[in-house]
Amino acid sequence: MTSIKLGVHLPVAGQVASPASIAEVAEEAERIGLDSVWSWDRLMRPTVPIAMGGPGGPVMEAPDDFASVYDPIETLTYVAARTSRISLGTSVLDALFQSPVILARRLATLDRLSGGRLIAGIGQGWMAQEFEAAGVSMSTRGAGFEEHLLAMRAVWGPDPVSFAGRHYRIPEADIGPKPVRAGGPGVVVGAGAPSALQRAGRLGLGLTLVIFDWNTVSESIATFRAAAGAAGHEPDALPIMLQVNGNVTEDPVREPGPLLGSPEQVAADLEKAAKLGVGHVFWHFDENPLRSLPLLAQLRRA
Repeated sequence: MTSIKLGVHLPVAGQVASPASIAEVAEEAERIGLDSVWSWDRLMRPTVPIAMGGPGGPVMEAPDDFASVYDPIETLTYVAARTSRISLGTSVLDALFQSPVILARRLATLDRLSGGRLIAGIGQGWMAQEFEAAGVSMSTRGAGFEEHLLAMRAVWGPDPVSFAGRHYRIPEADIGPKPVRAGGPGVVVGAGAPSALQRAGRLGLGLTLVIFDWNTVSESIATFRAAAGAAGHEPDALPIMLQVNGNVTEDPVREPGPLLGSPEQVAADLEKAAKLGVGHVFWHFDENPLRSLPLLAQLRRA
């Protein structure tokens, strides 16, 4: 059995999304022994072309699935009531669209209701139209995102809570509920740019990456760990997770992407991931997850 934890994204977007399909995938994932299920965050599908991945990215039509995405926290709260063991993750939740106090309390509530099963995957967002709709300036990204994370940590810490920063201020107060674990739930930061990777490492948080090729992932992990070590953290103790966009298939695939293809091909890639220090891999399938869950069950047993 692979030592890497395995998970799957829930069908939370587009025409396949429904309470029944979300519950069915979550319950089956738990039944076959997977470690986690995941939700993701999207406010809208703009009707004009957007810069995919953020300013400067390729301009294209937004995917149809962006038009209807179930809220990640409410979805996982629903799933928490339908399961008992499996971890519940966001990959990723766009933090800047909510104040630190509100988001920290919502996440702590989910963590409490699920018995401490939350993995909080946090990102800063990238779509200009979403920032406009949320009434938040894109200039909050970067330093403002770091401050947001620190403010949430303060909310999760001992009472009385207080925080004074450039972007956010919390008057001294008692704020609850607190998460199950002291200091808050497990937090992994979605990052790609060197500055974002360094920020996650400097703060001593975990890292979640979308994998497209092994070289980029290896370089990203090295950047993250170097920043963590320079800040006095133990780099090897910080969690690293990979999101895979694509399918596991019954038959081998010629030249599959990383962690894609048949169970045998994926198993070989899981060994590569383990050598890089990755502890958790989860798939965002292009198709109904129920079709591929039996293949993940094979990997779980391998």
